[in-house]
Amino acid sequence: MADKSTGRQGAGNHQARRGLAGQEIPDGEDRLLTVPNLITLVRLLCIPLFLWLLFAEDMRVEAAILLAVLGATDWVDGYVARRFNQVSDFGKMFDPIVDRLLMVVGVGAIIIIGAVPLWFGILVIGREIVMSVYVVSITAMGARRMDVTWIGKTGTFFQMIAFPLFLASTDTGLSDGFTTVVRIGAWICGLIGLVYGYLALFGYLREGPEALREGRALSDAQFDSDQNATGQE
Repeated sequence: MADKSTGRQGAGNHQARRGLAGQEIPDGEDRLLTVPNLITLVRLLCIPLFLWLLFAEDMRVEAAILLAVLGATDWVDGYVARRFNQVSDFGKMFDPIVDRLLMVVGVGAIIIIGAVPLWFGILVIGREIVMSVYVVSITAMGARRMDVTWIGKTGTFFQMIAFPLFLASTDTGLSDGFTTVVRIGAWICGLIGLVYGYLALFGYLREGPEALREGRALSDAQFDSDQNATGQE
């Protein structure tokens, strides 16, 4: 009987692991060393290579291709995580952070060399900055984590096609006719991405208050549970 009682007490005292936003992390999702996280890390480490190609070597087409590959492979880490059961709580935060960093650095660099109109670049970077500050701030206030939406992913995908095209269109080694076609494609993808990006931003702003209420309620419930467990001991 004593062993059974001890077993029940141990099970009752088991503390679920929680993320930065206070959400309970399911078993197996507290891993750091996963293939999807490694893929995301490689994408992050390629940012300096992009900057070197663009500014040190003035290899605009090559830099554009690298940026496009980094953007196009955004779905790979998520697919691998789901397909091979390697979803991690860290990866859910790490991937969108790298996505936004790629966007801000890539767009900022392309603005600096004058390959895209300043107003368009500011709209894109401004959206990324507002989104990042809002999500970080509301999470710090106790909100539950807000997952990336397909609308936001779609916006990022089109933008990561548009800006490499803007960049490639400024390469002097390309013919005028080809440059015109590339720039038209850049504007089409860019405007689509901009619309989806701001739709995603408005969605986050609308979801934020609810996420904050739910996160605080979860935190309060966990605090009460811990207090009760401490009192029983």
